[in-house]
Amino acid sequence: MTEKPVYILAHHVVTPLADGTAENLDAMAAGKTAVFPNRQQLFQDQGICGALFSPQQRDTLSGRFGSEWTAFEILMLHSLRKLLLSVPHIRMDDPSTLLVLASTKGNIGDLQEGSARAAEQAGLHRSVQKIAADLGYHSRPVLVSNACISGMTALLVAKRFLDAGRYKHAVVVGADCISPFIMAGFRSFQALSDEECKPFDCDRKGLNLGEGAGGMVLSTEPPSESNSGSTQPILLSGGASSNDANHISGPSRTGAEMAYAIRLAMKQAKTNPADIGFIAAHGTATPYNDEMESKAFTLAALDQVPAFSLKAVFGHTLGAAGLIESAIGLEAMERGWILPSRGYSNHGVSSSVRISVRLEKEQDLKHFIKTGSGFGGCNAALVFSKTN
Repeated sequence: MTEKPVYILAHHVVTPLADGTAENLDAMAAGKTAVFPNRQQLFQDQGICGALFSPQQRDTLSGRFGSEWTAFEILMLHSLRKLLLSVPHIRMDDPSTLLVLASTKGNIGDLQEGSARAAEQAGLHRSVQKIAADLGYHSRPVLVSNACISGMTALLVAKRFLDAGRYKHAVVVGADCISPFIMAGFRSFQALSDEECKPFDCDRKGLNLGEGAGGMVLSTEPPSESNSGSTQPILLSGGASSNDANHISGPSRTGAEMAYAIRLAMKQAKTNPADIGFIAAHGTATPYNDEMESKAFTLAALDQVPAFSLKAVFGHTLGAAGLIESAIGLEAMERGWILPSRGYSNHGVSSSVRISVRLEKEQDLKHFIKTGSGFGGCNAALVFSKTN
């Protein structure tokens, strides 16, 4: 079977920083971040340094939906509707269109209410059913919940369905909200920073949590001239996942397993390390993740490729992270930008990887890699490429 090219027709990001991929990147270029200390949601009377939607932003988003929708579902539907507006020729009632939804936590934060309604709606499958019905989707969507690589896994699953010829188009969206329940979980690992995080820096001391949604439309059909504009069409050219089976929460100590996924993704994309323009790293600013990732980049011969983390801008958005960060990477590659890794100043990992320290424009970029990892030892790598 000959695999067809998988094109990116559209992408969308909504975060506390901005609504829209380009709008988020513009805000980043202006030096803005969505991460700051706040006390909107408390756990044991403690606030959080993270990227949370303000009450005003939540009201604006919620005003477009009825009371039957949870905050998590509203985020996911908002991104879905924005995506579908940009590709009006793709219909959700068309059997050739696949819907893939991703989340790590879903409505789990609502369980703190203790009500029967909250318990009933906590299951991700219920949210997926509601969203599919609202969109008039022709079948049951594919649901992906694979720790912090959920968004990346969703893209990989969609690509494989398209490669197999099962569908022509795939709409992929991931979302997560932060709650005191989630804060408690990460605090139990002593993984949270009380200030803006510093990925790959020697003074890093943990991650910032964040909330948001991101999505993409994939297709085996190239974008029309009106859809692609003047930009060169971009492919999801390769992808792979692996598991290091090291620990329930701690990643591999060698990085070999993530390096394996990176090499597989590059092989599928028919690229080599010299072709890669930048790496959009997972970069959580936790001691073990950043060390593992840097070792993986070295093992995959990518140690001289500029790498950056977006966690000090958006926080760790869990199941949405892979989609949000991939979309930002796509927008950056289209503009010829290599982004800085906010928070990094002094090298803090044992491998001599190249961490990007400034915004570099007018770069000749043809390919980039997005990496991710998560609890349970899961790793993923995706390659995005401009068409020749």
